[in-house]
Amino acid sequence: MNRSFMNRTEHEYSRAEQSYAEAEQKAVHYFNQLHQHVTQRTYESGLIEDFRQWKGRHVSFTSRLSRWLPVKQRPSAKDYQRYIHWLHTTNKLDPYLHRSVAYIYMRDLGRALDAPQTQQRVQEVVDSLRGKLLSSATTTDAQLPEFMSMDGVYRWAQREGVEDAVIWVLDKLQQVATNIPAELNAEQAQRKLIKIIVGVVLHATEEMDDSVSQQERSHRLDEAIRLGYSYGLTYPFIDDILDSTLLSAQEKEQYSRLIRTALLTGSVPKLGDWSGSQPELIRYIHSELREAFEYIKARQRPGGGQQQFFEQAYVFFQAQDVDRTRTLDDDTYTNEELYVPVILKSACSRLVARSILNVEEDEGFDLRTFCYGIYNQLADDFADMFDDLANGAVTPYTYYLKYHGQRSDLLNPFQMYWAVIHYLLHEVYHSDEQTREVILDRAINGLKRAYERLGASRYGETMELLTAGMPSLNRVVQQMVRHAEDVDFLDKLLRDSMLVHLRQDREQQTEFRETVDTVREQINGTLPVEKREGMLPTNELLIDAVNYSLEGSGKRLRPILAWVMAVRHYGLQQEAVMPMLRSLEYMHTASLIFDDLPSQDNAPARRGRTTLHELHDSATAELSGLFLIQKSIREQASLSGFAPPIVLKLIDYSAQKAEELCTGQAMDLRARGQRLTLEQLNDICFYKTGAAFEASLVMPAMLAEAKESELAVLRAFAYHAGIAFQIKDDLLDFKGDVVQLGKPVGQDESNNSSTFVSVLGEAGARREMWNHYCCALEALRKLPVGIPFLKHLLDYIVHRER
Repeated sequence: MNRSFMNRTEHEYSRAEQSYAEAEQKAVHYFNQLHQHVTQRTYESGLIEDFRQWKGRHVSFTSRLSRWLPVKQRPSAKDYQRYIHWLHTTNKLDPYLHRSVAYIYMRDLGRALDAPQTQQRVQEVVDSLRGKLLSSATTTDAQLPEFMSMDGVYRWAQREGVEDAVIWVLDKLQQVATNIPAELNAEQAQRKLIKIIVGVVLHATEEMDDSVSQQERSHRLDEAIRLGYSYGLTYPFIDDILDSTLLSAQEKEQYSRLIRTALLTGSVPKLGDWSGSQPELIRYIHSELREAFEYIKARQRPGGGQQQFFEQAYVFFQAQDVDRTRTLDDDTYTNEELYVPVILKSACSRLVARSILNVEEDEGFDLRTFCYGIYNQLADDFADMFDDLANGAVTPYTYYLKYHGQRSDLLNPFQMYWAVIHYLLHEVYHSDEQTREVILDRAINGLKRAYERLGASRYGETMELLTAGMPSLNRVVQQMVRHAEDVDFLDKLLRDSMLVHLRQDREQQTEFRETVDTVREQINGTLPVEKREGMLPTNELLIDAVNYSLEGSGKRLRPILAWVMAVRHYGLQQEAVMPMLRSLEYMHTASLIFDDLPSQDNAPARRGRTTLHELHDSATAELSGLFLIQKSIREQASLSGFAPPIVLKLIDYSAQKAEELCTGQAMDLRARGQRLTLEQLNDICFYKTGAAFEASLVMPAMLAEAKESELAVLRAFAYHAGIAFQIKDDLLDFKGDVVQLGKPVGQDESNNSSTFVSVLGEAGARREMWNHYCCALEALRKLPVGIPFLKHLLDYIVHRER
């Protein structure tokens, strides 16, 4: 190894260790102060007085009698829509939002709540949030408010001029979701990553005022989105992986050395040959982390800013590493060893998040951030203590639960938690009334949630153990847990809703893939045209050609979509609608045969195979296409079990869609060599692609005799989904993988065809695709009953690789 490199590495390591030692000394000083408060119980009387002043807003005569009075019509907070509506009708929404937003400003932004500027911003955000929550509480999507949905996020991006960054991060999040291994909690990993992105964007937003131009605002937000993802990636792909059982002890050590080297040298080392398990996953993670690391590094101020980032990141990682390497079987850890790493990692996680944006600190920020972190961490550790204990993780709670009987010197973490709260309220936030309100709200809410989660018996046993040294304060606290009202928070509601949504979304994705695979297999088995005995040899050759075109790796999206609508949504019998499913695929395959002809697209390959005219000749291909069109009509005419007028109406509609397909192809051919407008492209696209999507949705609805209003919604969805599908095709043709696509790329360019990419550019085409994605989702919300398959079809359309 190069001697100068070794000397530089040793120098960086020495400087990083010095930074860690300084931070550790500061944490030890803070810990000693807290330790003194716990042992001398100086916090207890002060908090009892705090609760006395606090309870006036939360404990009334009615709430004391609530256990014996009839249950009010208060919906569960897990039902997002009904709960927001209930808060609004009972005039509780504004205080709910105010404490929720104030908490975020204190926790995530490190703001002092008594500052006039902070109070003004909190009220402005409350006013904005109120309208958004109330409008989204009227939609059919019960899991998340509309502004947190993918289309809601993209609409925000359009308003802020950051579409490219949001498209980029949505693609990245999709890749992360796909690559999160089974050993990790996928929903929690995704939630934490999204939370970090939102937090960094919030930081960036709060640093801008009205004097910042829209162009500069868009630039800063774009950067914040990418920085948020880049920093947030460390949670699933460093912390969670090192905490999991995915890697062996040796692999974890190798992985930790790689991370530490990057922080010390400012450069991510090559992965080399990964000899352990999961080599493909590790290569993906290494590539993503290297890209993220370089992006963050490039945006730090040269000199002091970059050095500060690396030092804080090293302290954070080292504290995490110290915390991670402890084992619950070791009964010799001191209180300092248990708490100091917790103080360091909880404080530094916020300092690093702020430093990546190069944000200037206001007066008192460092003290507030450093002292606040352990409060949040102890609250989280309390919530997770039994899961952590089962997993053998060392936290102040798990260690106390295991060794309190044999180690009288151990600090009770629950008493430490209340000592931290007292210290924050009176030493850091100077007895500010609003801060007391928010922090005590949060503390009692956490205990109420624990009571609900653990049940009365286990909660009582846990409290009996953890509150033995604080009897007077505990009586007050438990009284508040029983009787206090209006202590819940929006971020908890959204967190729970997001976890439910992510879990449900993953389950629906699995169901989507299983449905596609199962129905495709069923359809494939019924598509081949049978030969009849005594058939002319020429006819047999024609059927062979037809069946050749029907084989291959066709996606069968149209008949699959029609099956979902007919069987799953409308409850029609599968056997009864099979002729309709075949007719859709016959018509689609016929259109592909004609598209591929030398007189049209002159394509050499389709569905991973040689095109029909290349295998035989153009005449055979043309006749095969005509054969399939007639076969499609005969299939529709064979529909039984439906009223004849309905079947006739369906055949008429199908013929109309076939005419539109011909019109679209003719428009496409005539447009070659011409510079088309976006409106012309949309028209061609609808006739070529959207019409077939529409037929797949509308024909089952016609058989089910659905209302015209529902048909109109399905047509709107099909229009936008079809265009999004075509734009994705254009993007894949522009920069796709020929092996994955099963056909040549660059075909549009060689045919001199105008496409969304040639007209709008690659970035513009992606924006237009996502715009149609949003329009399609917005249409879906107008359906009386949701159809999750259609939402996941849209996700497939925009993220597919073939």
